Amino acid sequence: MSLSLLSQPVRDKFRRRPFGGIPYACQWIDEEDIAVVNEVLRSPYLTQGPCLEKFEEALAKTTGARYAVAVSNGSAALHLADVLCGAKPGSLGITSPITFAATANCLLYCGARVRFVDVNAVTGLMDSVNLHEVLAEEAEKDSLKNPLILPVSFAGRPVELPRIQKIAQQFGARVIEDAAHSLGAENENHGEVFSSGSCRYSDAAALSFHPVKHICCGEGGAFLTGDAKLADRARLLRSHGILKPFEGHTGATPQGPQWLQEQTELGWNYRMTEMQAALGLSQLKRLPFFLERRRHLAKRYYEAFQNYPFSDIIKTPPLIPGHACHLFVVHFPNSRLRDSAYEFLRSRQIGSQVHYKPVYRHPYYEKKFGFQRLPGAEKYFEGCLSLPLYPKLGDTEQDRIVETIKDFCRTC
Repeated sequence: MSLSLLSQPVRDKFRRRPFGGIPYACQWIDEEDIAVVNEVLRSPYLTQGPCLEKFEEALAKTTGARYAVAVSNGSAALHLADVLCGAKPGSLGITSPITFAATANCLLYCGARVRFVDVNAVTGLMDSVNLHEVLAEEAEKDSLKNPLILPVSFAGRPVELPRIQKIAQQFGARVIEDAAHSLGAENENHGEVFSSGSCRYSDAAALSFHPVKHICCGEGGAFLTGDAKLADRARLLRSHGILKPFEGHTGATPQGPQWLQEQTELGWNYRMTEMQAALGLSQLKRLPFFLERRRHLAKRYYEAFQNYPFSDIIKTPPLIPGHACHLFVVHFPNSRLRDSAYEFLRSRQIGSQVHYKPVYRHPYYEKKFGFQRLPGAEKYFEGCLSLPLYPKLGDTEQDRIVETIKDFCRTC
């Protein structure tokens, strides 16, 4: 599928946006998506129906994970992953500061203590050397209680999971990949290609289906794992912890009358609706096209910015094979120039965003954990700016963005 294959009225319809210009991100909902949701609305099931199971099966096949459990949003997926992997009061949770706050927040929901590991100043990915140092320091203080590591496959680039898993094994830690940015991304380890979210080198992973992500469910998320017991508990806890003997639990034998419902644990209402699941299933069919389009646009940005006057003002991280291109981040020499570029683009009705202010800098975290500064994270944050990148973005629109940034660079 290509924008050029669509009629002009349809293209115009798809390009109407509340922002009034070019946003930094935008979902792509087509008529087939609308049709499948309408079909569900006319069906007997609006929740806990057949679409959910089909969506979970498709997610498992796409990611390579043995089990996928769809939930109401990405934060719910992270929270379940933390609980199922042992987070509790007194636990240590280690994550990256360059992430959406939910990655750390979900550890706090469990009563865990959060500690941030520095990142590579170019890629924004967790620094495995600093991870080892932090774990060794905590071990020396005898404070490694149920340790969890939550590396983030940031911007669509898979984090170094094989290396992180080896470090985790040395210290008895479990690994949960925050794969909210990286559905469809691939990485290689000694000739073996594995997908982000496959849980090949982690105990679990979490996905998000927010409108800015690779596929959209309105809201939505998924817990991924290779462990059948964890998958069963995730299904239980997403529905209040209430066990229905005739629900499909892996390896379970139905017992008792069909009406029976018994709460066995304290869970949450993290269920995904049938409408969300139907939309997700429809969107997932177009994931290869979405990824192709994102990679095409990222390559065009990258090639344009190697030349003058861009090369004197902004830097771009290298493009690598398998990158899912959730974000295209450019780096300005300092925050003053970055903020000026943001305002310049906004004045031309072009959206952009900063991903991310380090989590430890948020007022809540400063109040709770005190002043923190990590050099790699600070360097990354100082000049980072995410440019518009989404499948619906046309080449002509992208050319306008590039020309606008060229105008800005000439004023510097």
